[in-house]
Amino acid sequence: LYPRTPPNGLVVYCGTVLTDDGKEKLVNIDFEPFKPVSTKLYLCDSKFHLEPLAGLLEDSTKFGFIVIDGKGSLYGQLSGNTRETLHQFSVELPKKHGRGGQSSMRFGRIRLEKRQNYVRKVAEKATQLFITNNAINVTGLILAGSAEFKEELEKSDIFDPRLRSKVIQLVDVAYGGENGFSEAISLSRKYLDNVKVVQEQELVTKFFDEIARNTGKISYGIDDIISALEDGAVETLIVWENLVAWRVEFQDAEGTKTVRFLRSEQEHECVNAVDKVTGAQLEIVSKESLVDWLAEAYTNFGTNLEIIGDSAPEATSFINGFGGIGGLLRWKREEFDIQESDSEDYFEENDPDD
Repeated sequence: LYPRTPPNGLVVYCGTVLTDDGKEKLVNIDFEPFKPVSTKLYLCDSKFHLEPLAGLLEDSTKFGFIVIDGKGSLYGQLSGNTRETLHQFSVELPKKHGRGGQSSMRFGRIRLEKRQNYVRKVAEKATQLFITNNAINVTGLILAGSAEFKEELEKSDIFDPRLRSKVIQLVDVAYGGENGFSEAISLSRKYLDNVKVVQEQELVTKFFDEIARNTGKISYGIDDIISALEDGAVETLIVWENLVAWRVEFQDAEGTKTVRFLRSEQEHECVNAVDKVTGAQLEIVSKESLVDWLAEAYTNFGTNLEIIGDSAPEATSFINGFGGIGGLLRWKREEFDIQESDSEDYFEENDPDD
């Protein structure tokens, strides 16, 4: 029971389903998602709708937004498809004065001073929101606005140099506030996608650099990676998002279980598998995608998981040359045979003709 809605929201699926033997069964599934949900939805249908949860599985990289104009400023954050307004304030700035003489000069100085104070306030608030424990908490920054304030902010000496280095793009929007935030997100999507590609390039280039310098602090191939993970040696695990490999758990007649990691070309070995030593038939207990398993289990090995695509040329070389899975190690390990272990060391297939 939930006395109140959990911090990340609540997902409930309830309905009647048909079992394999054709009988009806009442199913009730409820859980708190691992990331906040931003959608309120109530649906009655003949199936469970998982589409609203798909966005939670997207990249959790955070981007900061500052929407600034002559009426106020908004600070926002975007992670995947989840947006959040961090802070917002309004301002009243004097307009241009049409009178001449000394009055015009005096009002001009007052107006300039208030603009400078406004930009100062925006810059100081940005430091408070986007720098935590002396470290930037976003991958990049988008400065948006309908006037020249965004340019003044970027060039201001008060704007923290660490944040200035993270500015991805300046975006012209027609509105301020929440509407401007929405427009800025829409207009900056292509720039944010480019940032991810650049990050993947830098990560894979680091992997190649370790090879070029012959440091011994890299690992690749499924068997070597699993071994390195179990040793706690992998600092960063790099996995191609479309890697086809499996984690298969077998069990013999006595209940002894064996786990094996198989590449796509080894998948046929799951059929009619027997233990090499005892000759006992092995039954498949579970079979799941290696990528899915790593996404859930990587924290148990004390490693950082980076799932990459194939947009960058460096990523394509990594996929073709190293099978789409590799690791940056904390220390140099003993040399391993770079060839995958022969599956016959673990089990063999029954010959139907025997």
